Amino acid sequence: MRTLLSTWRGRVRTACVAAALTTAATLATPPAHAEGVAPPVLSDGFGLTQVAGGTEVRSGTDFTVTVTTGRVSGPHRIRVFLPSGYQAFPDKRWPVAYFLHGAGGTVDDAGAAPALHSDAMITVVPDAGLKGWYADWLMGNTSVGAADWETFHLDQVVPFIDANLRTLADRDHRAVVGLSMGGFGALHYGEARPDLFGHVASLSGGIDFGMAEVRAAVLATELNATGAWCAVSTSSPSGTGRCTGYGPAVDSDAIFGSPYPVLDADRIWKAVDPAAPANLAELEGAEVTLYTGSQGLIDHFTEIAAKNVRARLDRLGLPSRLVDYGDGSVLAPTCDGGHNYGCWAPALADYMHRLRTSPAMTS
Repeated sequence: MRTLLSTWRGRVRTACVAAALTTAATLATPPAHAEGVAPPVLSDGFGLTQVAGGTEVRSGTDFTVTVTTGRVSGPHRIRVFLPSGYQAFPDKRWPVAYFLHGAGGTVDDAGAAPALHSDAMITVVPDAGLKGWYADWLMGNTSVGAADWETFHLDQVVPFIDANLRTLADRDHRAVVGLSMGGFGALHYGEARPDLFGHVASLSGGIDFGMAEVRAAVLATELNATGAWCAVSTSSPSGTGRCTGYGPAVDSDAIFGSPYPVLDADRIWKAVDPAAPANLAELEGAEVTLYTGSQGLIDHFTEIAAKNVRARLDRLGLPSRLVDYGDGSVLAPTCDGGHNYGCWAPALADYMHRLRTSPAMTS
């Protein structure tokens, strides 16, 4: 037992140096659509209250509202991309894709991937905090306050969007896609709420909690451990060349409890592990897509995690699509196979194209 615990602690300490699987960057904003047309006015509800003066309008089809809720402390932004035909066809309803950003990121990271602003569907980008990990935290009394991110997204944001926008509010026409920390969120949400999401995609995701290196990524964000990674890397966890932070340090057990597999102390990690066969079985009937590179300290581990998930889905007889673009040469000239938007932007372009042509999404 002592040897097992020492091995895990060693792997966690090593992986924490990489601050692995975390990311997000504020890059270019996609081209404006429907200039001069005001976006829809949204109404409060489902526990969300909009902040007066908190709406940002980039165009009639690209806007952000700021909301408060008792489930997560502080104001939080929700960015919305509408199809260019949304206003022109007032009787038409649209599929919805939820994009989940990475750790250290914001809703503005979506601007780094223009394909997310699609004319075929509504895209919603909810704030997930600098280290929310798309979970209802075990500890609710840390320095960041209330942190029920999963409840905020699934029980509040989704019905808020369906009530305010002309969505096709059913599983077949709703997708969730995320990268890095958000890659975990996408797979976890697809498993936790199969009634909501019929399309699930993870890009460079921390999707195997059986790996000490993936658990270490969560600890790195809890402890705001960015310095070591930035010291040894030519880039940064955000993929921008700038070192981002993850907010105030909190207890290392704050989100999922103890990460060490001793005396069932890690029971929450195992319960929410996206790679656990019992959880993967909940994806039956969903279209599942995994993207990963293989280069650098981070995507070296996301590749392993993605292959583990794919193999387990195969054993369950559940179809999935794995795009392992390796060093990036098969994906795009901008991609080096690492943990950055040079790879994620073209990967998202590929995914959004496939999503809008999916028979289930277009029926």
